[in-house]
Amino acid sequence: MSVFTPLERTDLEPFLARYGRGRLLAFQGIAAGSENSNFFVSLERGEYVLTLVERGPVADLPFFIELLDVLHEAELPVPYALRDGSGEALRSLAGKPALLQPRLPGRHVAEPGTAHCAQVGALLARLHRATQGRVLERRSDRGLDWMLEAGPGLLDTLGTAPRALLDEALAEIRALKAQILALPRANLHADLFRDNVLFEGSTLTGVIDFYNACAGPMLYDLAIAVNDWCSHADGALDRPRAQALLAAYAAQRRFTPAEAELWDAMLRIACVRFWLSRLIAARAHAGQAVLIHDPAEFERRLAARRASPSLPLPFAL
Repeated sequence: MSVFTPLERTDLEPFLARYGRGRLLAFQGIAAGSENSNFFVSLERGEYVLTLVERGPVADLPFFIELLDVLHEAELPVPYALRDGSGEALRSLAGKPALLQPRLPGRHVAEPGTAHCAQVGALLARLHRATQGRVLERRSDRGLDWMLEAGPGLLDTLGTAPRALLDEALAEIRALKAQILALPRANLHADLFRDNVLFEGSTLTGVIDFYNACAGPMLYDLAIAVNDWCSHADGALDRPRAQALLAAYAAQRRFTPAEAELWDAMLRIACVRFWLSRLIAARAHAGQAVLIHDPAEFERRLAARRASPSLPLPFAL
């Protein structure tokens, strides 16, 4: 189970008492996390999620709190940090930064259809529009520079074919970096996978896990979402699902010519980001009771994106 810092009831009760939401009824660790420790917490006045932040500098946490406040005020279904009786949103528990947030309704969809993908596209466009006019600055710690620094060190760990695939991808990032950084920007979720979106029936009810959120090109966020929501098991793009997601997004925010030109490359670059991070995590946590996502999933997706063009962006100016 991916709880890096176990907690006991004696740890939780005094911490939660300051929120004034009643006695602790029950709690359990959440197995799905791969970077932070998360717990479902039942109090007399509702259901919540407690997060102990395990990765990333503490200095970034006010950014996440402010971003979620902005998105909550824009009426997006996101978890926002609750304040305790002293007005504090960011606290400490077991020596780790800790946040308590409302638990959103719904569950993850393992096999999304076109209707699910359309709602994801519309939600992502709303998120970008909510922050495009006033971007909250945070540089990603898994951005282009990180890929160019981390990638070469992994080449010797790969076989001949994946090594060539990664080498070509890194060369493409170097060549296109300036153009990518010039694309229209907003705040990004940067990890909008199926396990970070909740549905009740066919209705999207929540988006969670903003701990990779940053400022950057909106097209990159879209590519991350399409790669996860619209891929077959062999890595190939599911064109009907991708078309539904892109059309719903474009209905709320028009794409620019520069975005249309870089779309195929951005899909490949988004594959590189998660291939590398999964390779690193698999090595770091080998043999541990930690959820490790399969790096080969994004190797297959990258190979598929290089082998054939994707759908063009709809309604590009």
